Amino acid sequence: MLTMNDIILDTDPLLREKSLPVEFPLDFETKKMLTDMTLFLKRSQNAEIAEADGLRPGVGIAAPQLGILKRALAIYVEYGDDEEPFDTVMLNPRIISNSVQNIGLEAGEGCLSVDYEVQGFVPRYNKVTVEYFDIEGAKHVEKFKGFDAIVIQHEIDHLNGVLFYDHISKQNPLEIPENTIVL
Repeated sequence: MLTMNDIILDTDPLLREKSLPVEFPLDFETKKMLTDMTLFLKRSQNAEIAEADGLRPGVGIAAPQLGILKRALAIYVEYGDDEEPFDTVMLNPRIISNSVQNIGLEAGEGCLSVDYEVQGFVPRYNKVTVEYFDIEGAKHVEKFKGFDAIVIQHEIDHLNGVLFYDHISKQNPLEIPENTIVL
């Protein structure tokens, strides 16, 4: 079971390295890592469990955050009682197309590997088409928009050695670019 102690912080140079492609069929360790990542996200979003276990809430986690340079990520986002959660594991994901229009979170982004607040607007693509493989090795091409697109881009950035605050304007951190939706 993953804890906050398993997540490396942004001061670790490993987070700035590019991850290597995952090979199929998956080995036991990779399957276990993916299961543990998803379970961590679910537990971190349960207020009682998170408080008892000292977990910071997260909606996505990438293998490099565990010190493992594999192109693997997990996402779990609960939306409410009447909507299915966004629950996925992506292996070797890549964005193959994106919208011109941007989107960003009014409150800014956070990260399990950044244990301090970073002020600034993080512009992302409002829509992305992502090619990825599931745990069985089946190829998928899916379109995502809004918050889901933000989370996917954040996690794919981890696979490329990029952190969310790299996208914040150095001259005017709170500036919201034109043609941008604010959530």
